[in-house]
Amino acid sequence: MAGTDTAVTTTTAYLAQAGRELDDTDAFIARTITIPDLRPHDLLVRVHAVSVNPVDIKSRNSMPSGTRQLGWDASGVVEAVGPAVTRFTVGDEVWYAGDITRPGTNAELHAVDERIVGHKPTTLDHPAAAALPLTAITAWESLFDRFRLTPDSTGTLLVVGAPGGVGSVLIQLAKKLTGLTVIATAARPESSDWVRSLGADHVVDHRSLARGVQNLAPDGVDLVFTAHSTGNIQTFADIAKPFAQITAIDDPQDLDLLPLKAKSITWHWELMFTRAMFTTEDMIEQGNLLDEVARLVDSGTVRSTVTTVIPGLNAEGLRAAHELVAAGTAIGKIVVS
Repeated sequence: MAGTDTAVTTTTAYLAQAGRELDDTDAFIARTITIPDLRPHDLLVRVHAVSVNPVDIKSRNSMPSGTRQLGWDASGVVEAVGPAVTRFTVGDEVWYAGDITRPGTNAELHAVDERIVGHKPTTLDHPAAAALPLTAITAWESLFDRFRLTPDSTGTLLVVGAPGGVGSVLIQLAKKLTGLTVIATAARPESSDWVRSLGADHVVDHRSLARGVQNLAPDGVDLVFTAHSTGNIQTFADIAKPFAQITAIDDPQDLDLLPLKAKSITWHWELMFTRAMFTTEDMIEQGNLLDEVARLVDSGTVRSTVTTVIPGLNAEGLRAAHELVAAGTAIGKIVVS
């Protein structure tokens, strides 16, 4: 492998198999794979823990055939570096969310571009750290790149899908780094308790969203973050102020945004893979972002959102984690370590 100091040429990867149900014992299988030559900016990371995100579930469900190496969250230790790497050295502890155009993190050794990698928080172990990168990047970019919030920003933010991984980080960042009032959606008592513990000012039941929000903010909300847009566009139009902004992270089918026009409401998309997918000029901002979140974690400003750790970074552990996330009732993040 060019640019490395290791003689290791293979590793074990844990691959999802198409055409399998999650209760099939071979939904994931272990395979020995060749480690690719490192690109100039690549790190080779020994993976200690991964988490499972909705994108993993969508990717597995959309596989037409064959196998795929999933996983887009990892915490581990740098084992080797490419020739142009400047931010890390062998032995550094790192965390990152990977690149959807490359093989995922479900492997013992994984190659990733240093520009989308951060230094792991020193106060977290690998499982607690692995819960955060993808969701922290998504939450940060939603608040500070899409909404362009500052420490002086005020108003009301509605978080739809608040108990999930992204919502759980976004609430913390919004409350600690801005002056926003946060309304979170949750349906179950344990979900409500969770989002309140993260700093949400108010909680409404997503099954009666319009009524709940209008009782709290009769003049409307300024901002909406949504992980669940399907069937909610008219509701968003009803509960948002004129010139409000909405950021969505889901994949709604046949989306009709016309109800938002009368109030000149702005619709943003957020996909944290965009920088890596298109090798944007500011790609390193993702690594800088993770370093900043690590500082917030180490200062006690942000906490890990891990709620379940499954021991055994192997095929069975990943199958069990996918089963929990696919059920759609998970609070916080599911980690395999």
